[in-house]
Amino acid sequence: MYKAEECRYERDIYAYCGQSGLKLPKVSLGLWHNFGDTADFSNMKKLCFTAFDHGITHFDLANNYGPEPGSAEKNFGRILKEDLSAYRDELLISTKAGYTMWPGPYGDFGSRKYLVASLDQSLKRLGLEYVDIFYHHRMDKKTPLYETMLALSDLVRAGKTLYVGLSNYDGSTLEEAVAILNELHCPFIINQNRYSIFDRTIEHNGLKETSLRLGKGIIAFSPLAQGLLSDRYLNGIPADSRVKTDGRFLKESSITEDKMLKVKALRALAIKRGQTLAQMALAWCLKDNAVTSVLIGASKCEQILENLEALLHTDFSEEELKIIDSLS
Repeated sequence: MYKAEECRYERDIYAYCGQSGLKLPKVSLGLWHNFGDTADFSNMKKLCFTAFDHGITHFDLANNYGPEPGSAEKNFGRILKEDLSAYRDELLISTKAGYTMWPGPYGDFGSRKYLVASLDQSLKRLGLEYVDIFYHHRMDKKTPLYETMLALSDLVRAGKTLYVGLSNYDGSTLEEAVAILNELHCPFIINQNRYSIFDRTIEHNGLKETSLRLGKGIIAFSPLAQGLLSDRYLNGIPADSRVKTDGRFLKESSITEDKMLKVKALRALAIKRGQTLAQMALAWCLKDNAVTSVLIGASKCEQILENLEALLHTDFSEEELKIIDSLS
């Protein structure tokens, strides 16, 4: 039976999420990859235990994480039941709905019917009465924004989630959503968006500035650009890499000679800072108070431990930031 390390909170690795009273670990564990039915269950447990033993309290899921869709929630629910149930009040568990989950007209996007049904299904798979954060996973231009926001608010009132979040929204839509959620007195606290040295979308679409101005947190997913901002592809494309085994989010055609020259230059800067490239990439996301946490994926426990070391050095000189900007 798993027993958590007593020293798990010795390092203060937490930050308030925007202007809310909720603290997140600055490094959170995402279950997007390596927690589906094609992964090894014993390794899933080791990843969760290593994370929690080192103060990572936040575990992030979505209804469609797998493969198969729903299997990541099911597998994490089993870990919760068998080993982590005693620590439920120390854990921050999030899930999402917005992408296709089941066939027919009610299995995706942002209707009230989909969101309510999806969270009910997620809670059954997780074996929980509530999650801590429930996100709408993507913008839906065809469903009235008020309908989607009202559904999120009502799920809080029903006791099925404590807080709500928005994922993959832009700045202008976020501003509209916040006005509605404020009117509904709904505890919306966080945005989840892709953000990395190589992907500055939230800087260009207003999401980062708007979140900071409105006092909402940001949690960044893909902060390592699907492994590109690491040592993973320095010597070619490994046979067991996501590029070879999946290829949906990082394509072989995007790993060009020019891109790898930039990666190698960034790695040289990281070494000068006393960090690995992955550590510097995570630290860069956390360099200001706009980003509350970075979501990491891991297939090995050692990766979690390495990534946590990024928190030791999140300050950058103006010259370092100029170099990074010139390479991205």
